Amino acid sequence: MSTLPLDGVLVVDLCQFLSGPYASLRLQDLGARVIKIERPDGGDLSRRLYLSDTEIGGDSTIFHAINRSKESLALDLKRPDDVTALKTLLGRADVMLQNFRPGVIGRLGLDYEAVKALNPGIVYASITGYGEEGPWVQRPGQDLLAQARSGVMWLNGDEQQGPVPFGLAIGDMLAGAAVAQGVLAALVQKGRTGIGAHIETSLIEALVDFQFEVLTTHLNDGRRPPRRSEFRSAHAYLSAPYGVYQTTDGYLAIAMTPLGKLKDLLGLEALAAYAEDPKSWFGERDAIKRIIADRLAAATTDHWLSVLEPADIWCARVLDWQELMASEGFKALDMLQTVTREDGVSILTTRSPLRVDGQRATTGRAAPLIGEHSAAIRKEFGL
Repeated sequence: MSTLPLDGVLVVDLCQFLSGPYASLRLQDLGARVIKIERPDGGDLSRRLYLSDTEIGGDSTIFHAINRSKESLALDLKRPDDVTALKTLLGRADVMLQNFRPGVIGRLGLDYEAVKALNPGIVYASITGYGEEGPWVQRPGQDLLAQARSGVMWLNGDEQQGPVPFGLAIGDMLAGAAVAQGVLAALVQKGRTGIGAHIETSLIEALVDFQFEVLTTHLNDGRRPPRRSEFRSAHAYLSAPYGVYQTTDGYLAIAMTPLGKLKDLLGLEALAAYAEDPKSWFGERDAIKRIIADRLAAATTDHWLSVLEPADIWCARVLDWQELMASEGFKALDMLQTVTREDGVSILTTRSPLRVDGQRATTGRAAPLIGEHSAAIRKEFGL
């Protein structure tokens, strides 16, 4: 694409790991130029955060995924000259991102008020684990630990399992997405008024917001605790048949569906006792799900799709990654791209989830080496 909405916007990213770099990735996908500040001796710690035994060009796959197409400027923030160089760069920037533990950025002399004095129109974004106040402030702001404190683990899995964490770093990604949204709003304000803003969120705030639907229910129904289904649970607050069911050759997901209609389509007279009583669909959901599960286990997924989809039942085959990649639906989205680096590193990764004017942005540049762009950036900005 020749022009993207954030073309010309300069983002200086002082973040490590996932939450902040996820925010800058989203901004980069919309056209922003992202200069990543890294320590000369090792760089971003996520370069060595391995999700598997796969290493590409000396760095982990997660680093490549989250930092594609960014530039790397190596600075040692314990050196006064490098701090001065960073401040010069921030004086020219539109956006600064940081996810240091509370108090650290102030000790570096790079808190919002200090940076605002250098650049009054700066959009400054901060991500922490648990905010700036309270007893958790100095606790490690790590995704699993934030999930543990957020209550979200009691919504996953079956009732007898105990707390079940998500299999993804959802706190990091949700906080990063929230900050990207806030930065975009602040850039609109800056465009109208010339005034920047300080955007703040934390992993715990993002995780609480993630639960807004069910928390609102909890807060207004006598504060009853969530109760997951004991069998085929998929949502602690939704009734049968909502869940995932095994067939002879795979799994089938069924969403919100009137039981009377499902009774007729599946030939399940055992559901007649529940079909006309919607309250029982929640109160007796384990018994109902077992009846449905026994029936679906008797035939293939294709067979049940041929019965249910023509009747407009909300259902879907459960795909693994290989099946997803092979599907025509995924191919039509064109969500993958190969990015490369001048040292020969090549990695197949995802593309932006956004389309602008009907097109999805493509980039050909892989995540940088530590300080790969230091000389060019210093020359350009006179650092």
